[in-house]
Amino acid sequence: MSKDNKTHQHIVDAAFQLFAEHGIEKTSLTMIATEVGITKPAIYYHFASKEALLDYLFDQLFGNYTFAHFFTITDFTADNFAKLLIENGLKLLPSEEEDYAVLRVFNQFLLSVSQKEKYRDKLRLMQEDFLQGFTSLLERGIELGVVKPDRVVAKAHILALVVDNISNYMLMGIELDQRDIWTETVRSVLK
Repeated sequence: MSKDNKTHQHIVDAAFQLFAEHGIEKTSLTMIATEVGITKPAIYYHFASKEALLDYLFDQLFGNYTFAHFFTITDFTADNFAKLLIENGLKLLPSEEEDYAVLRVFNQFLLSVSQKEKYRDKLRLMQEDFLQGFTSLLERGIELGVVKPDRVVAKAHILALVVDNISNYMLMGIELDQRDIWTETVRSVLK
């Protein structure tokens, strides 16, 4: 890895940690430069502005955060439907300290939603992808005979809401048995 690439990565890593710790609005490019051990103007070689750094970080963190990344609908069969839905859903939840940092930064993007339309639009599309993805998955479950064909959209939304809320509680440091909660939620949408 070249020196420029290393510096670029150090800037991204420092920004990520400082955004998670202090918030997006309170973190300055000067703070990031100090953390990396470079001058503030040196950041501009890698990122034209704080906004450009935020855009890059958002894309790096959430570019693969799609329903299809976690759930391949064609992999679901009548025999494995519940197991795959439980296991793949649990992968959406934070499991290590660095995942909590991801959630903190994600929440910072949510907080800035009202001020920055482009993040609002991206986050909305991401949420809609999961809502539609869970709906399509439950429709697959109906075809397989493992999901009752009533209130499918409501059931899909329940799945999406529960995953989001488990993550939020974990972020606040509230101890939950996320496996048990998610398992019960999945069972509630199946036959």
